Amino acid sequence: MPAEPIDPTGVTWTRVDDRYITVKFITGIIGWVITLAAVATPIVLDALGVIGNIPGWIEILVVGVLLLWAAADLALVPRRIRSIGYHEREDDLLIRRGILFQRVVAVPYGRLQYVDIEAGPLMRRFGLCTVQLKTAAAATDAVIPGASRQEGARLREELSVRGQARLAGL
Repeated sequence: MPAEPIDPTGVTWTRVDDRYITVKFITGIIGWVITLAAVATPIVLDALGVIGNIPGWIEILVVGVLLLWAAADLALVPRRIRSIGYHEREDDLLIRRGILFQRVVAVPYGRLQYVDIEAGPLMRRFGLCTVQLKTAAAATDAVIPGASRQEGARLREELSVRGQARLAGL
């Protein structure tokens, strides 16, 4: 992952699993199909004569804009996923994400309350999980989506041990 101006110096980011791209494509396509079906319903009802007369240019414009938006959204999925990364430092965990609006969060190990792993049916099918870090301050809660299940389990154990060690030193 190339370094960005927002990145701390000397950090090598660990990227999430590339299988997460497929998961996001599937969920994105399902979401856009539902959106397009909802928008198409009045158009179909108009064509059947059930509701009032919607001008044809409005129908074409709305469907065209939604199709372009869907195409752009789905085309950016790989780039969005490849922008997610994390790095374990001695005292904290850095998590980065974002293409246009980039964000880097530092989660101090001593502030970790617990590390949660979740995986829905689609994520389980692809052998992935989401690692959620919960802290006392809601502003520093962080998420690593799309980690492999093995990496998620390793992170949970490692971060829990580091959190307990830092908490004991307070």
